[in-house]
Amino acid sequence: MHEHTIQNLQHHHDFSLKNERGERRTMYVLILTAITMVVEIVAGSVFGSMALLADGWHMATHVAAFLITIYAYRYARRYKKNAAYSFGTGKVSVLGGFASAVALAVVALLMLVESLHRLVDPQAIQFNAAIGVAVIGLVINVISAFLLKDDHHHHQHDHNLKAAYFHVLADALTSLLAIVALLAGKYFGWHWLDPAMGVVGAVIITRWSYGLVKQTAPILLDGSIDEQYKLKVKDCIERDSDNRVSDIHIWKISPSHYAAIISLVTDHPQPNAYYKNLLTGFDKLVHITVEVNECDDELCVG
Repeated sequence: MHEHTIQNLQHHHDFSLKNERGERRTMYVLILTAITMVVEIVAGSVFGSMALLADGWHMATHVAAFLITIYAYRYARRYKKNAAYSFGTGKVSVLGGFASAVALAVVALLMLVESLHRLVDPQAIQFNAAIGVAVIGLVINVISAFLLKDDHHHHQHDHNLKAAYFHVLADALTSLLAIVALLAGKYFGWHWLDPAMGVVGAVIITRWSYGLVKQTAPILLDGSIDEQYKLKVKDCIERDSDNRVSDIHIWKISPSHYAAIISLVTDHPQPNAYYKNLLTGFDKLVHITVEVNECDDELCVG
């Protein structure tokens, strides 16, 4: 009897990011990174270069991060209509980004430890072989960065893709720093520059990791919207009639969508749809629940 009305009042919870192009390009980058990883590990073992071997295992952590990225995309798409997720799977990509940020931090820590060890106990390096493989690694990383660049800039709220982009930049940075250090060591005898560049790279990667954690953690923890936005919502409701907002909560349910629970008191109650209509200009709010209380002596004291 009321089926049509109920359908109109139901909320959709499909807030997952539909970025199949980004997923496909991430797969290409995963394949390129995996091939480079194998080449560097084999070359490092054959030429006795700890620098190449360490960078090869460093790239292995990025392969794991890209697998997290792709898994997050597919999991979000597969379960986007699963009723077990109250607000859909919009946070899956955020969780993938957070996990990748942790992986970045681990990479930075390993780089720092290895670099400090080499400052104390320098390693013999076969410069020609190491430089050749490092250049190949840099070329692969630059290609990977271009594959992800367009999608990264057009999907600023996709923290999963942003994490993959940062991993590629981290790889490119370490390859570039390695080339500079190896050239300086070969031609000027500055062997200390190799581990010093490792420290610089670790610091930069740590900053990227920290920035990504700062962006993703508040979403995973149901972070509230900024206070000014909340005040504008409250003011919009209170400008109408004699409404007074008694309680308001606005929190993230996906990278770019918010849910709101608003409780208000008024002498002239209207249907819930009336108050939701007042908030149509707030496009960030996709799930709004309004509790309307009629003012009486007990509610309106003071």
